[in-house]
Amino acid sequence: MRAATKKTKAADPATTPFRFSHRGAKDFTGLLQHYRAAFNLPQPVVVRLTGFSPRSVAKWSQGEAPSPKQEKALVEMDRLLDGLARVMEPTQVGRWLKAPNPAFDGSTPLQVVERGELDRIWRMLFDVESGQPG
Repeated sequence: MRAATKKTKAADPATTPFRFSHRGAKDFTGLLQHYRAAFNLPQPVVVRLTGFSPRSVAKWSQGEAPSPKQEKALVEMDRLLDGLARVMEPTQVGRWLKAPNPAFDGSTPLQVVERGELDRIWRMLFDVESGQPG
């Protein structure tokens, strides 16, 4: 005898975060399109967040799968954007990444990422989400 399966309503893609790490098939083209639309991230910002060349990012946008090292960078970027979307309007993320921030001694969050100091942003996110004074 077969067990009954519960049917669930499909999520609305316009309101559901695009998380390629949660999907069986990795759609990098869709992921990058989602970043541009939902987070207001132009390709140069994606280049800076991942640390890979504009050519690499362009190839991913055209459907070429990233290398394992590149995929790891995309997973980290995906996690960061998800965290930022929990504390601010997603469409403001692109602007926030490029604005000097006193929490980072006047550096922009993009500069913090480029210097390999992502832990500073995670610490800030933790403080904001937990209500801890920062």
